[in-house]
This record gives sequence, structure tokens and C-alpha cells, in this order.
Amino acid sequence: MLGVPMDLGGGRRGVDMGPSAVRIAGIEPGIRRLGLEFEDRGNVAVPQPESREPRDPRARFLSEIVHSCQRLRQRVERILDDGAFPLVIGGDHSIAVGTVAALSSHHQRRGERIGLLWFDAHGDMNTPESSPTGNIHGMPLAACVGQGAHDLTHLGQRFPMVDPDCTALVGVRDLDASERRTIREAGIHVFTMRDVDTLGMHEVMHRALEVVNAGTAGFHLSFDLDGTDPSFAPGVGTPVPGGADFRESHLVMEHAADSGRLLGLEMTEINPILDERNRTAEAAVQLVLSAMGKRIL
Repeated sequence: MLGVPMDLGGGRRGVDMGPSAVRIAGIEPGIRRLGLEFEDRGNVAVPQPESREPRDPRARFLSEIVHSCQRLRQRVERILDDGAFPLVIGGDHSIAVGTVAALSSHHQRRGERIGLLWFDAHGDMNTPESSPTGNIHGMPLAACVGQGAHDLTHLGQRFPMVDPDCTALVGVRDLDASERRTIREAGIHVFTMRDVDTLGMHEVMHRALEVVNAGTAGFHLSFDLDGTDPSFAPGVGTPVPGGADFRESHLVMEHAADSGRLLGLEMTEINPILDERNRTAEAAVQLVLSAMGKRIL
């Protein structure tokens, strides 16, 4: 496990406490009870917003986020080089650029590409030119598929870090107007909450896994807790009603585990300030355990 207390990419404070909340919620004993080894490798150093002023309103704290993601990439690559599985806990969702850069670069050196399953209420497909806020936590998926600020899109050894045709966005229900156009043009595969309502999460995940595993070494799962419904996980950076419920969220993780193709996992946007007695961090721990193989029977 690697914590990334990033609180630079969004407009609301508090997600920097996410890694601590997950530790308090019992991530280590939970994973050990599954019979797995666990090593907590601490946190990536991240500057606090109070000590910085954003230089570009179109991409707030870009240089600080890039430098933090570079450090994250190095730390995750060391985990991969050790033959271990990276579990990254955020922090806002801008951290995903560093995690994906590490996995993409690691497999690029092996002549392989990776798939990306992005579970989120939002598209995260803005760029500095299209973003209505300049908050970089709304841009990481775009950066991973090669769109946006050069310093983000070229963080790894491969460009784009992930090909759009092996990228699946699941659970989306809140898009900016420009994102709708960008997503259609980018060629990524999108499964909205309407698709979940119509098809069921089982079928959505079956289709999404076909996308992310087509011609890849496996896939990384970037899980934003705001993809779940606020009634299940209230302590998130940008809550949106109508998300995946308890069982649907666990089904995402169970399908990821059953595939045998999961290369890395990150959980983002846990905000203890907005939470209720650490409910969201506890939910995150249980979701991680499902992704690590925990079963009902």
C-alpha cells in the first residue's frame, strides 16, 4: 500500500486525509485475514495548498501535481519491480496520472500495453482549455489517454499511457458539456448509470472487462469513491446522487478479482471531513478486500 495525500487537484479540502482514514479503518488486518502479505510503504510527499499559489487558473497547481505524480510513479514502479501488487490510496483523483504512468511504463518496457477501468461519477476528461474550474482532478482520464497538458500526458514512457480503445469508464452520471463531446471523440468506451440501470452491473462489467483486456497485459482499476451513491459513501470530494449501491459497487470489485487480470488498484476522493464516523473509508476497505479476493462463501 502507498498513500498519496493529494489535496491540490480539487476545489474542496479534506481528501489529503484519505490514506490515514483507510489505515484507521483497518486495511492492513483486513488484507492479512485474506491470507495475503501486506506492506505499508507510507505516503508520497505532497505539498499542501496553503504553501502554494496556483499559477494558472486553467490548471491549478499543475507543476506541484506533476512533481508529486512523478514521485508517485517512481514509488509504484519500485513496487512493480519487486513483483508486488500496488494498492494506491488517495487523495484526489489527479493521483491516477502518476499511478497509470508507472504501470504503463513498466509494461511498455516488456513490450506490453495495459487496459484502464475508470470507475467514477464524472468523466475526468477535461483539459485546461475546456475545464470550467481549472481543477486537475477533473482531467486525469484525459491525460491518461493523451489529451491535455503536456506535462501530464507525457509523465510515462509511453504516449498515450493507455490507448482509448482499451479504456472503459463505468458509472458516469455527471458530465460537463464539453466532456460529452470530448468523450465521444476520444473513442473510450463509456457505461453510464443508465446502462447500469438497463443492463445491470454484471453485464456492464462483463462488457467493460472485454474492453480493458483486449490485447493487453491486464488492466488497472482506478476507483473514485464518488462513483458509489452518497447513501453508501457520503464522505467524498464531489458527491453525486444516483450512483452504484452497496452490492453494485462490490460487484465491480468482484468481477475485477475474478478476471485474474488486475494489475493495480487505487481508491480516491475519500474525504473524512465530509464523512460520517469514517463510513466511507470503511466502505473503501471492504471494496478493496473484494478486489483482493474476499468472497461471501
